[in-house]
Amino acid sequence: MIEGTKLSALVVEDNLHMLRIIAAILKGFGIEHVQGCQDPVEALELLKGNPYDLLFVDRNLPIIDGLEMTRLVRQDKDSINTFVPIIMITAYTERSSIREARDAGVTELCAKPVTANTIWKRIVAVVNKPRSFVRSENYFGPDRRRRDDPRYRGPERRAERAEKTGLMTIEL
Repeated sequence: MIEGTKLSALVVEDNLHMLRIIAAILKGFGIEHVQGCQDPVEALELLKGNPYDLLFVDRNLPIIDGLEMTRLVRQDKDSINTFVPIIMITAYTERSSIREARDAGVTELCAKPVTANTIWKRIVAVVNKPRSFVRSENYFGPDRRRRDDPRYRGPERRAERAEKTGLMTIEL
């Protein structure tokens, strides 16, 4: 998957020990350019000048938390890569926290304590199966629907899917 591909990653984690662990795991996977940053404000500046392929963000950051940082990456007019896959590292795994991350524009989530296997699976997911992006009045980010449900027989709400399936669309 990564072999022969030159990926770059930015890791934003305020805990230096965790930052080093994640960076070491990424380098072990063959990601040549891994940059770490403990300050989310500095990370946002780095993102303005560097088109990273992957962004790892801790949820619980000082000054700007990981959710707000994700929103800024996705929606700020100065962001040069609003489509960058964002993998959030978090200890908050209750359903409401996962929804908040999803609704902020996070692509994937890794629960702490992280393992190399979990990080690998998230990278494979964002590289091999990228999701299309959706823009609405209140949201910009990866399509929150993960898969098609072959059992669903209701109307399609997205025009392009309605055309493909021949089902009508509904307005909500």
